[in-house]
Amino acid sequence: MGSSIRITSGPAVERTGDLAAILTNLHKQDILFIDEIHRLHRAVEEVLYPAMEDSALDIVIGKGPGAKSLRLNLPTFTLIGATTRFALLSPPLRDRFGAVYHLDFYDEASIETILKRSAHILQVEAEAEGLAEVARRARGTPRVANRLLKRVRDYAQVKADGIVTHTVAVEALTRL
Repeated sequence: MGSSIRITSGPAVERTGDLAAILTNLHKQDILFIDEIHRLHRAVEEVLYPAMEDSALDIVIGKGPGAKSLRLNLPTFTLIGATTRFALLSPPLRDRFGAVYHLDFYDEASIETILKRSAHILQVEAEAEGLAEVARRARGTPRVANRLLKRVRDYAQVKADGIVTHTVAVEALTRL
């Protein structure tokens, strides 16, 4: 496809100028991925509207009655926004997306598979039952599962023999 992807997050794009800089550095057919898009400031969102609809960036130069508006053409690009808080997206932004997809959370078996891999990478000795307990409490989210695994690992190293068992996982997770 020959496209590049530019990744950012809603909280990282604080000012309209931040988004303008990102948009003007995109190339034709690039992908802009904004994680936590629901956290964009409304003024920043408004910069996205002409970019999404017309592949344009509107810039106001000056203030007051002498202010001038300048429209810059942008290359065509694909915007992907990710959020776990869809209801927090403003209706004008939400309505400008051509397609909206809802992704399901991971099931516990998939989270266990992710945790086995993470345990291997982190060199954590863990029993299947211990990882299953962590997976059960991860709310279907790998990021949460990996965070919990690290906390259980820390607990196992200090309070147990360093092995994540079911008992150790329950004790550690109860203390969080």
